[in-house]
Amino acid sequence: MSENDDRKEPEVGTTPHADDQPTKAEQDLPENTLPAPSDATQLEVVDVREGMFGVRGSGDTSGYGGLTRPVAMPGASQRPYGGWFDDVADQLDRVAEGDTAVEKVVIDRDEMTVFVRREDILGVVQALRDDPDLRFELCSGISGVHYPHEKGRELHVVYHLLSMTHKRRIRLEVAAPDDDPHVPSVVSVYPTADWHERETYDFFGVIFDGHPSLTRILMPDDWPGHPQRKDYPLGGVPVEYKGATIPPPDQRRAYN
Repeated sequence: MSENDDRKEPEVGTTPHADDQPTKAEQDLPENTLPAPSDATQLEVVDVREGMFGVRGSGDTSGYGGLTRPVAMPGASQRPYGGWFDDVADQLDRVAEGDTAVEKVVIDRDEMTVFVRREDILGVVQALRDDPDLRFELCSGISGVHYPHEKGRELHVVYHLLSMTHKRRIRLEVAAPDDDPHVPSVVSVYPTADWHERETYDFFGVIFDGHPSLTRILMPDDWPGHPQRKDYPLGGVPVEYKGATIPPPDQRRAYN
């Protein structure tokens, strides 16, 4: 018999040992240490994906060619968001130009995404940078996303902002239609956005009005189209592999 055999386990429903309780230091942690997620964020089905790789009529040999599944995105969250998210939302409502600047707020996986009308993006980032209660001093990255199923909002631009003063991160997102892919440039507020906006223009075709030099940054100047859009043709060149030639994706036959 070991000396541990006489140790009794606490019964269900009993008060835990004092050592298991949070310390005063843990109780005094600031709210922005770990924001609480919102329980009110609902998923919205935005599209239906077919096949293993989301395409129809391909030579899919995985056995999942007939797979059909919905594509869901987080919808607008409801107050209270939890933690410092409500503080940022309140301050943003106070300083944003116009009551319609913010379309919706999404809290998902302990991250905050603010959807902003493209006409108001410049004023919103100016307020986020300069207001002492917000102070998002750095734009660490800008990227594009193409959602062909969102009619009238196919092109999205995503901004990642960091507050070194308050140790917080948020994400902004604006949308523009395929037939009018114009979004105001934020280079005048965040100079670090210069090359990020050029890359987003290069790969997605978003035109940033007011950019000091909006030219391609990775693809050749005479390259046709914008290769990260979902409607861009796969193209490719034939590849020889063990004596056999594999044609480009656009030229492959499907046996369905």
